[in-house]
Amino acid sequence: EVQLVESGGGSVQPGGSLRLSCAASGDTYSHYCMGWFRQAPGKEREGVANVARTGSIRYRDSVKGRFTISKDNTKNMMYLQMNRLIPDGTAMYYCALGDDYYGTCSFAQRMYDRWGQGTQVTVSS
Repeated sequence: EVQLVESGGGSVQPGGSLRLSCAASGDTYSHYCMGWFRQAPGKEREGVANVARTGSIRYRDSVKGRFTISKDNTKNMMYLQMNRLIPDGTAMYYCALGDDYYGTCSFAQRMYDRWGQGTQVTVSS
């Protein structure tokens, strides 16, 4: 059974940085897409970044240039480096495994069937 465990969340001031980690175990290779999602209080969960088995990467527009997604297949790890954080980045961050749509990884949550428990990120002065 696939398990995902996030870590690295915390509190940071605006402009600060955090690096989130996602440790995956089990049969992760059957999933084509790995992604980071977040859910802010009172808001719907949204996709932040994803990476395909091919290495193709996608970001939501609001984090482009500030966030970097990466993965280490040898360690079954995925990371999200978050720089220049802003208060809108306050949310619970989740990693997820999912399937592609004609070779593309989307942010549609219905495409992801394995989720971690989340790690809280708070951006506040």
